[in-house]
Amino acid sequence: MSAEMVVSSLLRKTNQNGGFGAVLKKGDRISGSILIICLEKGKDPRLLEKMPSLAGPSTWQVIWPQPIDKQQNLDVYLKRRSSFDPDLWLIELDIPDAEQLVAEMTAID
Repeated sequence: MSAEMVVSSLLRKTNQNGGFGAVLKKGDRISGSILIICLEKGKDPRLLEKMPSLAGPSTWQVIWPQPIDKQQNLDVYLKRRSSFDPDLWLIELDIPDAEQLVAEMTAID
């Protein structure tokens, strides 16, 4: 599944489940990496990225657990990643159990 299709599916499913999803940065339509900022009621940001696994298919892993008072550090990290990878997608999902939704939606990926 292309990166654009994964992003579209995640946003649609988030909205269907009463959450909010937004594209903060568009990347390469076909093969861009995707970073997902997961929030719940605008708080407790977690950053997910799909990582390769030696034991099988790639899985989504939390790569940035930060308290809200360290949000600026997350912003600096995201700017740096974007400068190194112009094909990167950055999306935000504000919904309870965002990690579970991402895992379910991309299991068919």
